[in-house]
Amino acid sequence: MFPLKKGITTSQAHVDLPKGTYEEEHGRKGFFGKSSHLYHLNPPTGWIKFEGKLKPHCLDLNKLEPTDLNDKNGSPICVLGNNDIKLYVSKRSEEMPFYFRNADGDELYFIHKGKGKIETDFGPLNFEKGDYIVIPQSVTYRIIPETKDNFFLITQSKTEFNPPEKGLIGQHALYDNGIIETPEPTPIIDNKEWEIKIKVEDEFSSVFYPHNPIDVIGWKGNLTVWKINMRDIRPIMSHRVHLPPSAHTSFVTRGAVVCSFLPRPLEEEKTALKVPFYHRNTDYDEVIFYHDGIFFSRDDIKPGMLTLHPRGIHHGPHPKALANQETKTRTDEYAVMLDGLNPLHITTDGEKTENQNYWKSWLTK
Repeated sequence: MFPLKKGITTSQAHVDLPKGTYEEEHGRKGFFGKSSHLYHLNPPTGWIKFEGKLKPHCLDLNKLEPTDLNDKNGSPICVLGNNDIKLYVSKRSEEMPFYFRNADGDELYFIHKGKGKIETDFGPLNFEKGDYIVIPQSVTYRIIPETKDNFFLITQSKTEFNPPEKGLIGQHALYDNGIIETPEPTPIIDNKEWEIKIKVEDEFSSVFYPHNPIDVIGWKGNLTVWKINMRDIRPIMSHRVHLPPSAHTSFVTRGAVVCSFLPRPLEEEKTALKVPFYHRNTDYDEVIFYHDGIFFSRDDIKPGMLTLHPRGIHHGPHPKALANQETKTRTDEYAVMLDGLNPLHITTDGEKTENQNYWKSWLTK
């Protein structure tokens, strides 16, 4: 169907909005499919009451206490998920006395706090704040923290995590593949008995060996553990128009897209929108984990919090952000966004940390 234009509009999206209007992007397939731009006389988030399960959610994951916080044999805690994707929080303070193997899916670790080392079949990798670590399904590994105050966000997917297709912007955009780190095989020789805990369908089995299972002296191929740090991602920018979140994609998997929001200059064009545009999440549930900095498009958000905006309801900048957008010249925020293809459900443990009044944060104060 060819593009149509009816009524009072602007000539281009996100630029020179008609005076007194609020632009909404109504689209499909994230920001890749068909779309229309609607120009409202009132903010689409200007609700006064909310009923039903589709209200926006805000979880304070700082309040979580996974069993691995104080117990060496403990496990991460699941906060939300569906059949394809699950999000866990680990606050492991001591090294694992066992090795772990996840047969339920691939894992993407994001290091919110802490530093240390991860031993894997392929060799060891050091980790620090801001690292993304991709661990393919059924890789054997062990986390050895150097710090006590640790916080790892773990995304489990039934399918592989891969870099996004970069298309016209070229292979060196977002990050150069040369920045990717992979392990050097380092066999661990000892005569101790070691346990490998294997998770299948969220149940654990154990297998025991009379030697350390990390005994690989070499490997080759293109399936391995790998990592990049958030600081090495170079955001795509436009000084003339606000780009959609998809421009900041860091990883793709069948059930989700993972994006990284990083500090960047705001749009310089005088008539360009400088804050995220309103949209109603037609095909995806949107999760944002707030890692560091000042989140000027959100009210009362601190590092370690997570928001979930379900499909079908609007979200966008808070009133204060809209009012202050002309006073800002750059963003100062670090965040991880996950768009889930199928509806995401908060677990009982996640609900315990929820701010039940988050939906009110769009009300004009």
